[in-house]
Amino acid sequence: MNLVVSDFEENVRKALGQPQNQGEMTDADSVGTVGSPDCGDMLRMWLKFTEKDGKKVIDRATFQSFGCQTAIAVASMATELLKGKTIEQARALSAQELSGDLGAIPPMKIHCGQLVEGALRHALDGGAVETKSAVPTLSDEMKQPAGKVKINFLPPS
Repeated sequence: MNLVVSDFEENVRKALGQPQNQGEMTDADSVGTVGSPDCGDMLRMWLKFTEKDGKKVIDRATFQSFGCQTAIAVASMATELLKGKTIEQARALSAQELSGDLGAIPPMKIHCGQLVEGALRHALDGGAVETKSAVPTLSDEMKQPAGKVKINFLPPS
């Protein structure tokens, strides 16, 4: 096994032991959601802004995720990294940069970083914030039927 991959995996395990900023933010200014209930990977990020030195900066960021443990670890790191960043600075961050102290994301896990990056970009692009009762949770969205399902039964063996 590649040493970089094993260091990354160890860092992910540590981050999962104490994820930061996990959960909904009821007073968010913006929300971004990416993923699909069809494949099971979904991530939502909430952003709260404040003004600092005449610029709008990220005061807090939280997330909720279903799916890959790596996406949870990257989202945890990213929400810490985003504090104090302007919208422009946050928008310029790549999936690799959002992984913070986890290290370089291995090629087979890059989609996890892209999930976090996508939710951040959606929130930065003005992801809608509605009243809490009007916004379905990720769990609610996972339960929504995606379309018609066809079940094929196998003949008994």
